[in-house]
Amino acid sequence: MATKRDYYEVLGVDRGASDDEIKKAYRKLSKQYHPDVNQESDAEEKFKEISEAYEVLSDPQKRAAYDQYGHAGADANYGGGAGAGGFGGFGGGGFSDAGGFGGFEDIFESFFGGGRSADPTAPRQGDDLQYSINLTFEEGVFGKDTEISYKRNEVCHTCGGNGAKPGTQPETCQKCKGSGVLNVERQTPLGRVMTRQTCDVCHGTGKEIKEVCETCQGTGHEKRTHNVSVSVPAGVEDGQQMRLANQGEAGINGGPYGDLYVVFRVAESDIFDRDGSEIYYELPLNFVQAALGDEVDVPTVHGNVKLKIPAGTQTSTKFRMRGKGAPRLRGNSTGDQQVTVKIITPKNLDDEQKEALRNFAELTGQKTQEQQSEGFFDRMKDAFGKK
Repeated sequence: MATKRDYYEVLGVDRGASDDEIKKAYRKLSKQYHPDVNQESDAEEKFKEISEAYEVLSDPQKRAAYDQYGHAGADANYGGGAGAGGFGGFGGGGFSDAGGFGGFEDIFESFFGGGRSADPTAPRQGDDLQYSINLTFEEGVFGKDTEISYKRNEVCHTCGGNGAKPGTQPETCQKCKGSGVLNVERQTPLGRVMTRQTCDVCHGTGKEIKEVCETCQGTGHEKRTHNVSVSVPAGVEDGQQMRLANQGEAGINGGPYGDLYVVFRVAESDIFDRDGSEIYYELPLNFVQAALGDEVDVPTVHGNVKLKIPAGTQTSTKFRMRGKGAPRLRGNSTGDQQVTVKIITPKNLDDEQKEALRNFAELTGQKTQEQQSEGFFDRMKDAFGKK
């Protein structure tokens, strides 16, 4: 007796796959291996295997039993497997989402060839592409003009996109008469119906190519390096993107090119923080500067700017420098730079410096730890002396 394959392997999904991922995998495979579409000798067996796997993994209770006990757990819940229902998808599951086809919409898509699909010969826009540009912190603030280079599918320069060897032209497909689709009578569980499917000769183009272009091998597209100029806007932030129309992949059947989405990756600064158009900077000051006041140079993205520090400035005091931030993307204004003071405590003082600070403490009525300790012992002596 043949060993059953793992259901997740059958559908080509991971064990942690979501319900939507399982459903999409089933739809794709069921259409590919349906006996009315696929004429290979093992198509029917594969279709039954796919349907059985979906029957189990689409049902939360059956899937839980299968995850815990394997096929033994699934067989206890499944009730006969795909063969019990002829086409697997209908066996026991009916037309509900827990069954093989997930509703009437899926049934029509699988058996009637997706009659609502678009004309295969109609022009279609090409796929979109994405490109990342790395920027320094300053380039994100001020923007820049640059040129990027990437690979994309373009209309073949040899044949002009028709796929035929130069000097020849594509001919109307004789099988579908140029429509790109075929009317096929099928036997389904609902009876014999007429369905439409893509022509297997011209693959939906309505044209046959007798002699293919050597450059594109008949596809009408070729992979080429494409250059495009990009104007990075001032004030752009990390993760933002820009759409460049018609810079993506070449279209199908003469359709327009897709779009290119440029994603900006802005590096962090060693000294600044940024939130939108606001820039933040932490200004280190020593004790003397904070106590007596000073005028200092403050770095900004626009260059050093003088800032007056009032006497008696405390740590964490904030100053706002108008117009020294980043440009606002939407508008003509510029943000501010916010400066936060951080007073630095001196380290490794020499004896003379320490004595100067002790004298300062005396003059201001403050006592050092040394003096506080001496005072404590004096008070203790006085207390015991009185006794």
